[in-house]
Amino acid sequence: MKKKNNIEEILEKKAAKKEKNAAGNGANLVEKIAPKAKKPAAEKKKPNTVKIIPMGGVDGIGMNMTAFEYGEDILVVDCGIAFPGEDMPGVDVLIPDFTYLVKNAHKVRGLVLTHGHEDHIGAVPYLLKKVPCEVYGTRLTLGILDGKLQEHNIRTEDLFEIRAGEMLTIGAFNVEFIHVNHSMPDAVALCITTPCGRIVHTGDFKIDFTPIGTTPIDLARFAELGRKGVKVLMCDSTNAERPGYTPSESTLNASFDRIFSDDTRRVVVATFSSNVHRVQQILDACAKAGRKVALTGRSLQNVVRAARHLGYIDIPEGLVIDISECKYFPPEQLAIITTGSQGEPMSALYRMAFGAHPMVALSSSDLVVISASCIPGNEKLVTKIINELYKLGVEVITDRTDDVHVSGHACREELKVLHNLVKADSFIPLHGEYKHLVAHANLAKALGTKPQNILLPEAGRIIEMDRRGIHWGEAVESGRIMIDGAGGEGLESAVLRDRINLAESGILFVTAGVTPEGEIAVLPEIVSRGFIYVKENEELLQYLEEMARKFLQKSLDRGLSDPAALGNRLKDDLFNVVYQKTKRKPIIVTVITEVNM
Repeated sequence: MKKKNNIEEILEKKAAKKEKNAAGNGANLVEKIAPKAKKPAAEKKKPNTVKIIPMGGVDGIGMNMTAFEYGEDILVVDCGIAFPGEDMPGVDVLIPDFTYLVKNAHKVRGLVLTHGHEDHIGAVPYLLKKVPCEVYGTRLTLGILDGKLQEHNIRTEDLFEIRAGEMLTIGAFNVEFIHVNHSMPDAVALCITTPCGRIVHTGDFKIDFTPIGTTPIDLARFAELGRKGVKVLMCDSTNAERPGYTPSESTLNASFDRIFSDDTRRVVVATFSSNVHRVQQILDACAKAGRKVALTGRSLQNVVRAARHLGYIDIPEGLVIDISECKYFPPEQLAIITTGSQGEPMSALYRMAFGAHPMVALSSSDLVVISASCIPGNEKLVTKIINELYKLGVEVITDRTDDVHVSGHACREELKVLHNLVKADSFIPLHGEYKHLVAHANLAKALGTKPQNILLPEAGRIIEMDRRGIHWGEAVESGRIMIDGAGGEGLESAVLRDRINLAESGILFVTAGVTPEGEIAVLPEIVSRGFIYVKENEELLQYLEEMARKFLQKSLDRGLSDPAALGNRLKDDLFNVVYQKTKRKPIIVTVITEVNM
């Protein structure tokens, strides 16, 4: 108590002294404070480097995302998804690992989108759930994104529309939006002016002098920036291996007119849902040929709805019908635009090919046109669908057999044009598999960029830019997150391993009962699913059950009594025996229950 009283006395004295000083002469108070106020505040030393952090889009097709950091400011460019391969059962999409941005959420000043393709905006809802920030994009890009955010119950008040030619300041960065051509409208490149110099980020682009529904790429602005001086060029590498020029979108008009003029068959066209230009070309050709058009596939319907509302697609009255109305029209008066050009399981075209679509049954009287190129990694899926279509007697046209698709990405000659206009000191290839980045880096060398000024980016590895140039920095946490369902939570790799293991080796269920006194009350029983054919392997199962009994008894003799501990020990012991006998590694699930006799 005394100690407490002493402390209270000290606190009271301090409070009284503070009160006395506060009640003193105002002039004296000002005198005491003024000299401190005149002292210049210690300024924070400004950083002399900009960190460029590729977070996706540099080790495969998709998941395009790059962060730029200067001091206390982070600018994020694009936030896309990638599609899983056949080795990822049950996985819906892949998104970049946002861990670094989550840890530095207080620095994130904004997200800028170059265009509305899934591999550039598909992961935005997942990012905003963890790192709320302002989002900037062109009108159509935000129109498509708005629908995605609503599906995820994310507010859309922080979406800000920009137009090509405009500039805005986001933290320490000044961002200019430059009109480019791509396979969808409203695509832009970026000129990011930083305290350490200019960075030109092309996004996805090609050089098209006769584009559909828009104007040619603004090459004059790229040339002007080149004259002013560009520190780093970050450029689309998707077609860096392809020679020549990418054909114009308008070159497809004649092919579509010819295909839809067929007066005997129904035509089904599969294309990317976000390829608004292509959808418009198909609609125009169908209008000329007197065909009604039905749309199937949720993503396609959503994009067309948004594009029509914003004025990017012109659909004559009465041209588009509901998919359920197709039965009222003869085949030669019908066309169907569908999703599934990449062979995605459960897409509309996939269901048609396997006879599972509720409204469309294909036959030898149908023509299917796949108006898209196969994304690397999807070859098996696309081939699977084509094979099934052929089995139905359907004729299939692809970009390998006819002029039904042109790429939205620049080929080597177009890349040469851009490099020569921008004249950047340093170069970082983006968007593609590693072989594409290497091909683009070699092209830059041939055009005169010094090898030491070219860096092949790696996801998560920081590239530092200063007045001297670019060089490697440290690495941050990165990778890909597997999304299973709409919840947005990442799927653990252990779960994926279990799924693959289940598919390859099956599962064994082991049940048994023990008494509180440490005796076996119910002998172990094993049930196999996907591991062995039981009728032909009864001896093996009997042997495993006997071994399970011995292992369980051994654990009980050693004093183990907890059912969970007994189950774990039995699982480990039985696993070794199963592998020795079969050379397979099934998942073993043990259920040990306590039985009161």
